[in-house]
Amino acid sequence: MAGGGNAIRGSRVGAGPMGEAERGEAAPRKAVTYFCAREHRSVVTFAVEATAPDSWDCPKCGLPASLDCDNPPPAPKIEPYKTHLAYVKERRTDAEAEVILDEAIQLLRSRRKSGDIIF
Repeated sequence: MAGGGNAIRGSRVGAGPMGEAERGEAAPRKAVTYFCAREHRSVVTFAVEATAPDSWDCPKCGLPASLDCDNPPPAPKIEPYKTHLAYVKERRTDAEAEVILDEAIQLLRSRRKSGDIIF
């Protein structure tokens, strides 16, 4: 039977968070502000040596955000779900589909005549 209690497994009494002395000095940082089309303002912290990207996904709404508060990037165009048939129709014309269908039917008929069993 295990002992009860609220202690976190693997911790000891008196164990506190590690301070700066144990971890070392934190790297110098800079705050960069991004703006999305829904007028959200997101502040992201980077190391001073790092180059901040031009765009960042807004953590509040998920839209792309940029450094320019006056011209945030537009929301991406969301295309509706397409079926497999819709993609096929984009690649093939009706005439091409007729030719392919005729070839497939002829192949099936030739297999039936020769006695091949098709599963």
